[in-house]
Formats: sequence, structure tokens, C-alpha cells
Amino acid sequence: MSAELATQFSQYLWLEHGLSDNTRQAYQSDLKHFFIWLKDKSAVSSVDQAKLESYLQVLYHQKLTARSIARNLSTLKRFYQWLLLENHIQIDPTLNIVGPKLGQPLPKSLSEADVVALLDAPDVSTDLGLRDRAMLEMLYASGLRISELINLQLNQVNLRQGVVQVVGKGDKARLVPIGETAMNWFERYCDQARVGLLKNKVSDWVFVSQQSKPMTRQTFWYRIKNYALQAGVSTAISPHTLRHAFATHLLNHGADLRVVQMLLGHSDVSTTTIYTHVAKARLQQLHREHHPRG
Repeated sequence: MSAELATQFSQYLWLEHGLSDNTRQAYQSDLKHFFIWLKDKSAVSSVDQAKLESYLQVLYHQKLTARSIARNLSTLKRFYQWLLLENHIQIDPTLNIVGPKLGQPLPKSLSEADVVALLDAPDVSTDLGLRDRAMLEMLYASGLRISELINLQLNQVNLRQGVVQVVGKGDKARLVPIGETAMNWFERYCDQARVGLLKNKVSDWVFVSQQSKPMTRQTFWYRIKNYALQAGVSTAISPHTLRHAFATHLLNHGADLRVVQMLLGHSDVSTTTIYTHVAKARLQQLHREHHPRG
């Protein structure tokens, strides 16, 4: 019964909330571990608050971080709210459970010098290097999510206007400027490298692999890690790090918070506000390093 409920719940998350595949998979993974702990699968709909609190205690003793425990609780809350909505239960057992308090972590960002070193790392004399340079330039110029970048199709890029149209979380479309430098690298990639990677095949995907297939998140994550090592960038890095750098550097140079919110595709400006803390921390660091009385 639990597997069937989990499948129905996943469909509900997609249909009603437009959650991404990755988010729904995370919910399903959390539920799977909960069901394994529960053992009696038929007891899913008869769980009470005490039982759920016992499960959270188990997670605590397994040395999970407060953030991981909070995420598991969020999954259970959403699941039992759905069970209540579907009349599988009469009382929501998660209603009075309070999760662990979380500080707001500052996203790791790169200095502008680190970004330049990273962008210069690919060997652009090769098809793969030219593709990777174009992808890195696009990420830093636009602040796209990696999922948005690898899913780009040719008809979403308008070089005449210098924008890309992407569909982000919740199936929300937005236009994002990409800048002259990124456009130049994009054109070089399309003119010089993309045809070679496609090996005479036809594809609507912008960024393709050596197998003439769309790029995957895992492949690009692996390659950007290697470029960071080549560039001597010490910050732990992922494709998302360039999105953070995009937002932080815009704010450092005086961009309006609401504009950055729109560019990032955040539905709530409070999500974007965290970047003001990053910018402030960077300014304080610069003051300490360079002011005679810092």
C-alpha cells in the first residue's frame, strides 16, 4: 500500500505544484526510508504524532544534520497533508511537530578573479573545451539553473535580442539577458564545435555530448570540478556556484534586488535577500584587508 501511496503522492506533487523531477525524487527517497523504518506498511495511515517523533529521534541518533532532519520532516508534513486531503486519514499527525531551528546558510560564492580563472580553464581549441567555455559563460552571464542550461533548445535562444527564454521551477517562463561576451562564445560553439559533436546528426538541444546526446547534470558537474582544479580555485564548486556568483556580483556592482530576483526566477524576494548578506560579507572582508584601520 505504501508504494502505491508514494506513487500517487508524487503525481500529486507534479500535477498540483509543478515540482521538478529532482524535488519529487527527494520526497520519494525520504518516504522510502520512512516506510523501511515503519516496517508495517499498512500502518502508514494510522501513524500518530508520537510515532513520527520517534522516527525523527532515530534520524537524530543517526547523526543527520539539522537541515536533513528538517527536510525529512517537511516531506512527512506534505505527505500527511495530502493523505488528509485525500481522506485517507482524519487527523494530520504532523500538525504539532516543530522541526529543528535552522540558521540561514550563506551560499558559497566565487570572487570575480576566481570566475575569470574558471572561465579561462577549458581548452577552446577542442570541441569539448569550446562547448564547456560557452556553457560556463552562459551560466555566469545569466544565472541560469544547471537544469535550465542543459535543457536549452535552439529556439529558446534569441541572439538578435541577446536573451534566452527558460522555463524554471513551477513551469514559470522568463526572459534572461545573456550579454555580449556569452553570446560571442555561444556563436563560436555553434559555428565551430556543435556540428562536430553531433556527427552529422540533427538535434534541437543546444549543448550536446560526444555521443551527440544532451548534456547531463552529472557530466557537467564532473567537468566543472576539473576546471576548478586547473584554475586553482579553492572554493568547493558546482554549477550552482556560478549562479550564486552571478547574483552576488550583480549586487556588489549596484544591481537592484528586485531585478536580481526576476533574473534568478525566484517567486519570493526573501529567497533572493540572502545574496545581500553575501555581498555585505564580501565588502566587510575587503574593508578588513585594504583599509588602514580595518
